Parts: sequence; C-alpha cells; structure tokens
Amino acid sequence: MSRVLIIDDDTALLDVLALAFEDADHEVITAADGAQGLSKVEKQHPDAIVSDVNMPGIDGYTLCRRLREAGNTTPLILLTSRDSEIDEALGLELGADDYVTKPFSTRVLLARVSALLRRQALRSGGSAFGATQSAGRLHLDADRLEVRYDDQVITATVTEFRLLEALTSRPGVVCSRPALLERIRGDDSVVAERIIDTYVRRLRRKLEAIDTSFDAIETVVGAGYRWKAGR
Repeated sequence: MSRVLIIDDDTALLDVLALAFEDADHEVITAADGAQGLSKVEKQHPDAIVSDVNMPGIDGYTLCRRLREAGNTTPLILLTSRDSEIDEALGLELGADDYVTKPFSTRVLLARVSALLRRQALRSGGSAFGATQSAGRLHLDADRLEVRYDDQVITATVTEFRLLEALTSRPGVVCSRPALLERIRGDDSVVAERIIDTYVRRLRRKLEAIDTSFDAIETVVGAGYRWKAGR
C-alpha cells in the first residue's frame, strides 16, 4: 500500500480526493495548506504528493521548490486551474514530476499517481536497463535512483532519472519526443510533447553546474534528442 499526501485548501475537494485514493487502496495523508504539507512530508515520508498550486501562504510552486532544494525527490503532481503552457513549464522547471489541470477526472489523477509510483519502484525493483548504467562520465544506479556525473551526486526526480536512462541506453541514437514521453511517463495520458524540452533543460542545468562545458545531450532539430556517443 502506497502512502499519498494530498494538499489542498479546498476542504470539499480534499475530502473527495481522500476518499477516491482510499478506495484505490492507498494510505492517505491530507494537509490543508503548504506549511502543513511540508511538515507532513518531513514527519510521515509519503510515497507520492499531490498538491494544489493556488494556496495561501506556501503555494504549490513554493512547496515544490523547497522540497527539491532540500534534496527531496518524492514524486509530486501539481493541481492547477491555470491552463497555460507557461504555468505548466514553471511547475516542471521547479521540479514537479507532472501536473493535472482543473477540472479533472479523479480517474485521471489516480492513473497519473499510479504511473509515478511505478516509476518510483526503480528504487527497489531496478530498471529495465539493469541496476546500473554508465555513459562516459555519467553513472546511473537504479536501485538507489542515484545519478553521478564526474563522481558527484546529482539530485534527480524519478522522471529525470528515466529520461537519462532512455537517452544513455542508446548513445548516438536520436530519440523523438513522443518516444521519450512514453518511456519516462509509463502511461497513455495526453500532454504536450514539448514538455520534454523542459525536462531536458532542467537536466542540462544540473549537469552544467558540475561541468560548464557539458554538451552530451544533443538537440536534433525537428527530430528530438540524443546522448552523444563517447560522452
């Protein structure tokens, strides 16, 4: 049974979501705002987090940023009523693994959370490519969900880890955006393919923080991305 933390200042919606997740055999923790949510993450260590964006005090974006800055990589889905590519990209840039736009179907939200939890199973179940994988100076450990570059640990979300796995499993081969989405999300939900660009941009920043000349993730205009062979 997975433990899911749901954060929303709308008590009616919080009750509905809590019931839906309990019916789906999840252990549910709830919080009425971002401050409570951060406290419960620290004390109760959920397996996944679902958080509204628009909350007083600590909003969903701030919650996400604080968790990632603290090195917490718990899978996180943001709920937003702002249906725009800019807001979506902002949440992903801050480290969210996914987003769901209101109004939404609880079935869709449950499917998204289940997909994230399946990806999180990399921690204990290993990876489709093996427990460890290396590409030049990059090393991936699926059992620990750990990324190392030049022997320095990089804090990566489950989604970022899966993206690196997909790219480095076939160095030199171009991976299209749709193919990468299928590999890293593990479900059939419909999202903009350009979301891959946001994930790649975030990974590049983390790797460039270690090596300012990092260029192993290559953009192939009109086709997608590839990991440069030998890098």
